Amino acid sequence: MFLRAVLNTAHRMVYPFLPVFARGLGVDISTMSLLMTARSLLGASSPLFAPIADLRGRKFGMLTGIVIFSVGMGTVVLYPSFLTLAIALILAMLGKYMFDPAMQAYFGDRIPYHQRGTALAVTEVAWSMSFIVGVPVVGFLIDRFGWSAPFPIFTILGLIIFFVIWRIVPHEDPHHQPIFTSRENYRAVLTSIPALAGISIALWASAANELVNIIFGVWLEDSFGLKIIALAGASAVIGVSELSGEGLVALTTDRLGKPLALAIGLVSNALASILLPFIGQTQSGALIGLFLFYITFEYTLVSHIPLVSELVPSARATMLSMNVTGHAIGRALGAFLAAFIYQKYGFSLVTFTAVGFNVIAILALWRMQKG
Repeated sequence: MFLRAVLNTAHRMVYPFLPVFARGLGVDISTMSLLMTARSLLGASSPLFAPIADLRGRKFGMLTGIVIFSVGMGTVVLYPSFLTLAIALILAMLGKYMFDPAMQAYFGDRIPYHQRGTALAVTEVAWSMSFIVGVPVVGFLIDRFGWSAPFPIFTILGLIIFFVIWRIVPHEDPHHQPIFTSRENYRAVLTSIPALAGISIALWASAANELVNIIFGVWLEDSFGLKIIALAGASAVIGVSELSGEGLVALTTDRLGKPLALAIGLVSNALASILLPFIGQTQSGALIGLFLFYITFEYTLVSHIPLVSELVPSARATMLSMNVTGHAIGRALGAFLAAFIYQKYGFSLVTFTAVGFNVIAILALWRMQKG
């Protein structure tokens, strides 16, 4: 949980400070939005790399992801620019998308399905911790030392994570038998209707979330004039909401059943999307609306992971990495549409588009259960 919080902070810090990074680099919001789109699209290539955890072992997959992350962060340290920022964000995301399926498969190998929702919810606390602790620290560093200040810290932390994983994760793994070819694993996932439906849920739910992710910092700054430290505070509010969502998953998902919990999350996130522009007329209302939006999405996301971890048990890491691809494509779609919709039609249409994506995800869930 603590190690993943570092990776997640590097991944998420761009969202609240999108206008700050844009000003520091001398580019506009649309250019940054395109960078986020490119980052997500390249993240869709994760199945080319992430199944290495099925081939070479879970530890090897986690360590490889950390190396890619650290190299990405180090590029900005060497030469801060828009190009190196793009390289850093893309490599950090690829590293995270290689680390996460390997880690989730490591726990999936060891933890029975009826308890897995609670266990994975604990590891997902790293997602909310990145906004509660990580992003405010990043905001402090940027405010004091400039937009590139966090990257040396992330480079050092990446090296520390590599050392910790190397020491605490056993090299010999009796819970997993490495395979010699990934072809059968890909075939097992791509020929399973429930598996494809599960990946589709990730795609549409993430597209809905990314629409608001990309725009909320710009929206808060445009509407209320929030500056760097205030945006960091807003991020902490979102982090608390996500922590609450992860806690709800730990308490309820295994008891309710994963599909029912996921349905509740998707419906609730759609309702929160409808509510957001209406209560967001004031600064406090906007923060309450964002709290509801992110707690419902986090409940959806964390309920979804243990469900897909058991759809193709024989190819667990490959399935989880393909699920990451669904998230990546969804985030690319949301990032591509966000700035265009916001600049042309305003924040209300951004949130109503998110509702539409959630409805499609609910239909995919219905198809998965039918399968």
